[in-house]
Amino acid sequence: MTGNAFVYSPLFQKYKFSQDHPFNQVRVELTLDLLSSMNAISKTDLLAPREATEEELSLVHDKGFINAVKKAGKGELPNEEAGNYGIGTEDTPIFEGMHEASSLLVGGTLEAVDYVMSGKGKHAVNLAGGLHHGFRGKASGFCVYNDSSVAMRYIQKKYQARVLYVDTDAHHGDGVQWTFYDDSDICTLSIHETGRYLFPGTGNVSERGQGTGYGFSFNIPLDAFTEDESWLNAYRSAFKDVVEYFKPDVIFTQNGVDAHYYDPLTHLSATIDIYKEIPKLAHELAHQYCDGRWIAVGGGGYDIWRVVPRAWSFIWLVMNELSIPSAVPEDWLQKWQKKSPVTLPQSFEDPKNMYKPIPRKQEIEEKNTQTVERALQFIGQNSANSRSN
Repeated sequence: MTGNAFVYSPLFQKYKFSQDHPFNQVRVELTLDLLSSMNAISKTDLLAPREATEEELSLVHDKGFINAVKKAGKGELPNEEAGNYGIGTEDTPIFEGMHEASSLLVGGTLEAVDYVMSGKGKHAVNLAGGLHHGFRGKASGFCVYNDSSVAMRYIQKKYQARVLYVDTDAHHGDGVQWTFYDDSDICTLSIHETGRYLFPGTGNVSERGQGTGYGFSFNIPLDAFTEDESWLNAYRSAFKDVVEYFKPDVIFTQNGVDAHYYDPLTHLSATIDIYKEIPKLAHELAHQYCDGRWIAVGGGGYDIWRVVPRAWSFIWLVMNELSIPSAVPEDWLQKWQKKSPVTLPQSFEDPKNMYKPIPRKQEIEEKNTQTVERALQFIGQNSANSRSN
């Protein structure tokens, strides 16, 4: 296999909390099928995942937690004990085979890492990953094991490389941030909706790292109802400044697509246009700073029919320098419309006037500009100190 890799297995569907839970891995299948309908991907591009070993999971997760997840998936964990580990909750209910399904998502991201870091290809994507709320000893927010955190510890241990993690999910990438909060070799950048209104309530500008990790954690909490232009300004400014400051060996992006106006769990007002631009900048900066090394994972995205397949397909199209067609393929629409509860979009563009004008538009944009300036202030101060020394 040469070129770029798309990690996939039908077994990704085993990571399923319940029939009506908002986290639904059918979106990975929808995206792959959309790319196939466009003739943008072939079977030779697919990379099979593997289950992460317990030793690999232990790079980040506590052994007691791993054992609890194993027991839970077999129906052997008492309810009172499950609560201590964040499983059996409304957000993260217990399901059969929980450990195996969760380990496969982590192993998929590790396969993507090895593919890129061993030089088989420049880019790899695991859309089933991106579970950024998982903690050392606790599941949270639909996430059991944290594949991104495990993968970056794995990169440190196996490849001795410095990683820039860029998270564009509408929810703050808290699990990843706290894992590396005191680490100067992993720099985290999260651009998300402010925690004043949204889970997990963290991700303030003031969260900058601690100890040797101080100055390697960056947060851009955007105001609710932020639109495309303001969102992209924040993303471009932050990503360019942080990558220049940190100079990573590899870029690792988490590509939650729940900042879209249609998303039922968030309050941002972005359109599909930002998802065309997000991977373009990641691709450009990976080639500029990291000899092209770029690993991408999925994340949030709960309008699985109208938004996720189109938004995620752009990652693969950009990785392979393929153009975005104007129309969604007719055979894909016919196949999936009968299963979709909403009318599927026929275009890769969103409709004009998708929502009414935002009354606080100017105020929101000004506030976001100030937030970006505050978040990146440390870089400016650091540069000034370096020059004076």
